[in-house]
Amino acid sequence: MATTRHRAATAAKIIAGNKSGQAAVEFALIATAMLLLLCAVIDFGRALNYMQVMVGLTRQGSNLASRGTSLSDAAAAVIAGEAPLDISTSGEVIVTSVTNTNNVNEVTGQVTAGALSLASKIGKYVANNANASKATVPSAANLELQNGQTIYVTEVYYDYNPITPIGHLMTITMPSTLYQAAYF
Repeated sequence: MATTRHRAATAAKIIAGNKSGQAAVEFALIATAMLLLLCAVIDFGRALNYMQVMVGLTRQGSNLASRGTSLSDAAAAVIAGEAPLDISTSGEVIVTSVTNTNNVNEVTGQVTAGALSLASKIGKYVANNANASKATVPSAANLELQNGQTIYVTEVYYDYNPITPIGHLMTITMPSTLYQAAYF
């Protein structure tokens, strides 16, 4: 009888030991998955925050240029208001004036500031007006732009660097260079 109780107690200890081992494995799997998710949320949240800052900066640059500030001063103001971004070393600001001349949108002025050397998605300014570059502006701006009118487009590029190891893997789904544009 004592041996039967001893066998039962030994079997109970073995089963209890197996359950605690199973719990440890489950915890390790869940903790790893949660840590991966947390890292992804941190980097994605930072990228969304930077995009919102870039929205405000592009609006500020286009608004300033449309109110008579020179294109170079508008670009300088965007860089001055860059916090928490570091556009002067990791980004680029392009402020472009686009004029509708005989129902053709032409780039009539452009200023670039910042460390990157990316091309404008609007068009390139050519000093000789006879060779003016045709501008690519959003379709809503085309509807609003009358013959002889000018709109101002501010583009901001920013090199985004993730801070977590998972963020470096997310470059498959997230661009490494963030882009935002606004026009007034």
